[in-house]
Amino acid sequence: MTGEATHHSVSVTGVVIDDSGRTLVIQRRDNGHWEPPGGVLERDESIIEGLLREVREETGLIVEPRALTGVYKNMRLGVVALAFRCRQAGGTLTENSEAAGFRWIQESEASAIMPEAFAIRILDAYRNDAEPSIRDHDGVKLIVPTT
Repeated sequence: MTGEATHHSVSVTGVVIDDSGRTLVIQRRDNGHWEPPGGVLERDESIIEGLLREVREETGLIVEPRALTGVYKNMRLGVVALAFRCRQAGGTLTENSEAAGFRWIQESEASAIMPEAFAIRILDAYRNDAEPSIRDHDGVKLIVPTT
């Protein structure tokens, strides 16, 4: 195989949890969906640099990554996402070209306001497991292994 069919992209997601246990989600301008902030890594940046950049670009916040909580692959698009539990270390929420709005939600609200493939990133970040979850999805629903 050659060309686009063999290429993957890597994205990062910051699951920002505040002191009262709520998670920050953004409303994306391009599709109106609620999701934790994040995006595609640039080729020349480290994973943590990309995480810090994406969260700051989409929210205005400076965050401190605490743990890698999940690795997710969109099987349809070939995107591998690394999700990190983060805490706010500074900055101020600011609307921008990518985020139309913000909400601080309880863990229990995630599944009601976003597709399973994104809600699971928040749910996994609340777990205190020593190892990250590894999951596949189709962009909306999780793909459960058949073995």
